[in-house]
Amino acid sequence: MGNELTATGSGSIEPDPALLARLDEVRDRVAQATRDAGRSDEPTLIVVTKFHPVDLVERLAAAGVSDVGENRHPEARDKASAAEGLGLTWHFIGQLQTNKAKQVRRYVDAVHSVDRPELLRALSSQERPLDVFLQLNLTSDPGRGGVVGDAALEELATEALQTEGVVLRGLMAVAPLDEPPAAAFARVAAASERLRALAPQANALSIGMSHDFVEAVQVGATHLRIGTAITGKRPT
Repeated sequence: MGNELTATGSGSIEPDPALLARLDEVRDRVAQATRDAGRSDEPTLIVVTKFHPVDLVERLAAAGVSDVGENRHPEARDKASAAEGLGLTWHFIGQLQTNKAKQVRRYVDAVHSVDRPELLRALSSQERPLDVFLQLNLTSDPGRGGVVGDAALEELATEALQTEGVVLRGLMAVAPLDEPPAAAFARVAAASERLRALAPQANALSIGMSHDFVEAVQVGATHLRIGTAITGKRPT
């Protein structure tokens, strides 16, 4: 990625009017969806910056964005290092290989894609606490990331509660393409209720992306992972 990942840290990055307009539009839509749902607590907006250079991260930080999401370890590592002085919260949202877990743990604040006990064990540490979200697989494809079924979720949650150095925050899911988002997210909300019987503090819901975040807010999303609706088309 070369020089793309060299943050200036000087505040000299020129503002991008189109980026700011998209960000404002998403913020307005999130605020309206929150009001429509009768909620007083707006979800955390995680801007997904994968494939974009670090200067976009700098522009987002200058616009008041505090949470950034990445899904590939090398790119996420380099961006977090280059933007170290911006005070951002970094979220890892992609599938994570067990052998990369220790490295990812060093620079992120949360992992949203925990789906197996061995990954939890790899993320265990006596260092600073790491927020984790357990990923549900809402599709009929067992090869997709995430756990399937109540028994598997309970087993994974029990493992998380016993893993040193991780804080179980709640659930993460991606709505499948062959089901209305509201129906898929309702299934996640129902699973969250069952999870809270085991871990009352694990009440977070990381659901909602660029095309379905309004529906996610309506069913109680606490974290939205929004990319292209804010960042625009990814560089080729």
